[in-house]
Amino acid sequence: MKIAIIGTAGVPASYGGFETLVENLVDDDSVEFYVYCSSKHYPNKIKTYKGATLIYIPIKANGVSSILYDIASLIHAIYSGHKNFLVLGISGAIFFPLMKLFASLRIITNVDGIEWKREKWQGLAKIFLRFSEYLAVNYSDVVISDNESITRYISERYKVSCETIAYGGDHALNPKLTMKKPDEDHEKINKVYALSICRIEPENNIEVILDAFNNSKVPIVFIGNWHSSNYGKNLFDKFKNSINIKLILPIYCLNTLHYYRSSCSIYIHGHSAGGTNPSLVEMMHFSKPIIAYDCSFNRATMENKGNYFDDAEALLKLIENIDTLADAKYLSEIASRRYTWNTVRKQYLQLFKN
Repeated sequence: MKIAIIGTAGVPASYGGFETLVENLVDDDSVEFYVYCSSKHYPNKIKTYKGATLIYIPIKANGVSSILYDIASLIHAIYSGHKNFLVLGISGAIFFPLMKLFASLRIITNVDGIEWKREKWQGLAKIFLRFSEYLAVNYSDVVISDNESITRYISERYKVSCETIAYGGDHALNPKLTMKKPDEDHEKINKVYALSICRIEPENNIEVILDAFNNSKVPIVFIGNWHSSNYGKNLFDKFKNSINIKLILPIYCLNTLHYYRSSCSIYIHGHSAGGTNPSLVEMMHFSKPIIAYDCSFNRATMENKGNYFDDAEALLKLIENIDTLADAKYLSEIASRRYTWNTVRKQYLQLFKN
């Protein structure tokens, strides 16, 4: 079987959740994978990775250009003779009706979160994403969501069946990893500290988290792309001198991330949109107490275990009473049962085999 994977920046993974998904899907050598990558993201263009063939498209994979990137990738894959498509995201869905003119093509689409509801999209962008969602759901042979809440939304809104497949997180706790102490001066952080890792976006409640820790005795290490937007830059400037807050630029080295995840006392997850978030399921494997933003996505991911906040005051009360937080052993049990790459890989490949 040959499968063309469309919609990510590419592999090796160095951007987000979809890239990590692909990184772990291609570990199966029973399938020939062809992964479309953005040449803008990879200065060194290797031809193969973990047995997968890499094809480079000279367009940025993110932002508005992701529409052209996905369409160009789909066209190239069709002319290359591919029949099976795994499309991650809805950016290129405007091209799906044309693809369905070819009866032999099979499109399996992971719609990601409910993109048009994200705060960062306004006006025409929001309208386009809503239309893209409609096209993706109605012109795909199989629709995938990563969270039960999104599956219910798809089923109720479009009257279309939707498969729920989450993400694996066990790669973050791989026994082959060694804890690499970061280059930054870590001595300033107490033995008891909180950790948060995410993209710096408004819907991730970054300012709410930082406001709470700015008034707390518990310090936080916050890892994210602080310099990628004006929103991030403004928050970085506002809180960079706080004695309780350590702001760190993105880290992709799993060994260094393993150090932070293993040594932290609690984890803070501020996502309020999207679905099952990879950074959350990764952290669930570490048996650490997690305080998450109170929304249906996070409750579904953690099966209503964990601890929840909806504003800075509620978060401050939780972090000031660490000893009373919900037992983390339930989260690691859920992670072992639902969020391993072996399980996720089998679920994806079974859809194509069906």
